[in-house]
Amino acid sequence: MTLAEAFPEIVKRREPLAPYTHLRIGGPAEYFVQPRTVPELAAVLKFCKTDAVPLRMLGGGYNLLVLDDPVPGAVMRLHGKAFDFIECKGKTVRSGGGTALFDLIEYTVKAGLGGLETLVGINGTVGGSVRCNVGDRAGEIASAVRRVAVLTDEGTEQIRTRDELTFSDHRSDLDEPVILWVEFEFETYPPEALRKRMLKTWIARKASEPLSFQAGVRMFRSPAGTTAAQLIERAGLAKKRVGGAEVSERNGNYAIAHPGTTGRDILGLMDAVKAKVKEVSGVTLERELHVW
Repeated sequence: MTLAEAFPEIVKRREPLAPYTHLRIGGPAEYFVQPRTVPELAAVLKFCKTDAVPLRMLGGGYNLLVLDDPVPGAVMRLHGKAFDFIECKGKTVRSGGGTALFDLIEYTVKAGLGGLETLVGINGTVGGSVRCNVGDRAGEIASAVRRVAVLTDEGTEQIRTRDELTFSDHRSDLDEPVILWVEFEFETYPPEALRKRMLKTWIARKASEPLSFQAGVRMFRSPAGTTAAQLIERAGLAKKRVGGAEVSERNGNYAIAHPGTTGRDILGLMDAVKAKVKEVSGVTLERELHVW
């Protein structure tokens, strides 16, 4: 029995993935799964584990490049009220792993709960943001995390507390397939003060990113003591182009996908940038963009 036969109401065959990604490029998934409940999700995980079906989790699709070939196995997307929710009790907020990070930031700012406002402008889901520990010098999401509920590849729910988790620069040790929900703890501040700080961060972040009408993604992690953008720009790679993919002139660490860009164009551009930066500065850049 195939995955589609076992779960006909929530599985689509050969579903194009391009509409679910920020770059709007990429091939179809062999099986595209959108569970409606946690038990359905657990059952799919158990099926994939038992039948050795490769499984990938699709969050907001912002830090992801899907190549043009079909993606084998199952691609899971958490969508709906079972995975997209925000609950508040005092200074503690619990958010579903499928909740948009912006929605959580907006909620906490309105509630006078400080800690996430400097993450405004970072796209993604709460689960993916915690797994990748999004943030910068102004703050990281890990600072507010207290508990995380995960599902193992056998469909078993586990709770991991903050002292059981390890976070580093854009990384965590959360390697279970699914983050069900995340519990945060905040400090209280006047909402207007938080909103001003959020607006200031938004303006600064948007000024250093591609224009709003451009589909762009960050390519590399920043090495210690400098930024990937500085290394790329010093190597004379501003506006470097491979096919439809181009280095952003506003921030050298972003690849812009012009109309007609393929996944191979993006990879080709990244390879060319990495080689040139190594030649000029001696630094080997580490890829930040996830590639399927």
